Amino acid sequence: MPSVDTGAPVTPGASQPSSPATAAARSGRHRARANLALFALGLATFALLFSTQALLPALSADFAVTPDAASWTISAATIALAVCVLPLSMLSERFGRQRLMTVSVTVAVGLALALPFAPDLGWLIALRAVQGAAIAGVPASAMAYLSEELPPKALVGAIGLFVAGNSVGGMSGRIVTGWVAEGHGWRGGLLAVGVLAAVCVVVFRLLLPRARNFTPAPLEPRALARTVRGHLANPLLVRLYTIGLLLMAVFGAVYTVVGYRLVAEPFGLSQGLVGSIFAIYLVGTVSSAAAGKLVARLGRRGTLYLAIGTTAAGLLLTLSAELAAVLLGLVLVTAGFFAGHATASSAVSRTATTARAQASALYQMAYYVGSSLGGTLGALAFHGGGWAATIALCLVALAAATGVTLYATRRALRLAAA
Repeated sequence: MPSVDTGAPVTPGASQPSSPATAAARSGRHRARANLALFALGLATFALLFSTQALLPALSADFAVTPDAASWTISAATIALAVCVLPLSMLSERFGRQRLMTVSVTVAVGLALALPFAPDLGWLIALRAVQGAAIAGVPASAMAYLSEELPPKALVGAIGLFVAGNSVGGMSGRIVTGWVAEGHGWRGGLLAVGVLAAVCVVVFRLLLPRARNFTPAPLEPRALARTVRGHLANPLLVRLYTIGLLLMAVFGAVYTVVGYRLVAEPFGLSQGLVGSIFAIYLVGTVSSAAAGKLVARLGRRGTLYLAIGTTAAGLLLTLSAELAAVLLGLVLVTAGFFAGHATASSAVSRTATTARAQASALYQMAYYVGSSLGGTLGALAFHGGGWAATIALCLVALAAATGVTLYATRRALRLAAA
């Protein structure tokens, strides 16, 4: 059949315009690769950040220290992360989200492989602090990357998937360390989670698409200070930061202390079984990924009320002396926390119209300050008054989160009536 000459000049080697269907397919593949890459990154960072949590009873026994002393292997990392996340967010504005995420997680993995050789608790805490500072580059960049590279309709789901990666990482890291530690000690457990994180980093680098919407900005500390002041002057952002802090304080307290409770009577679980308890994090994967649908149906504040109520019910169930009730309580605590966290963190990204990296960094600062406070204060409460004292502390934090959300609801109703 003879060819038809349309009269349009064709330049050899020139790319032809893509059809709408082809462009949509490429955009879909770009979103899918970005989502999966950030899922792997979230898995690696949470596996590393909380790698000692399931090992706290073993660390207390090996170093002959109290739960609150051993809990500093977690708090040192989360405090360092909270301190460094904002400065590193400024570097991400200058050098790019991809570069900072890659350097940060690579350094964190290198430190993870050094942790098993720490000679004493002091060295272990110091190395964990440096590791937390390195990990800070991930939350300083990840949500800003998603906000820039994905359309607004896909953002809540993408952040939910990133948070789901966090929950899978938290679960797998704790399970791996728990079971490996049972046969090879806590040093073997830490080495195993370092190898797991290294594999995730390779997957992250292979999948992450090149950023298409990033524009470098100069390093301007004064401009950063103005940006931070602007975000902190936004009442909605401040409320979201406060809610993130309080929710994470509860979650940090519960999962820092629960291992001590479960290895003691009346439960008497082994180190491996205590690590397996963290499989409950899978519930968080589901609830965080479903946060977008909940927000669409209940609204942001409605979803937060549901998350807080679910968490409170779970806390009360864990007071039981029956293992089944305690496990169900942990399921509810985990589901409620991750739904609330995904809702609050995605709301920060939508609320901030400029300097999203700094807005997300401030949320992460509040979030990890909450983790540090919850872990340390929860361990102190447990040492002084047992599990009931830890739960009482958590319920006070949830009451405060409810008060913040209720204030926001009343304010919204007043504005709507005006």
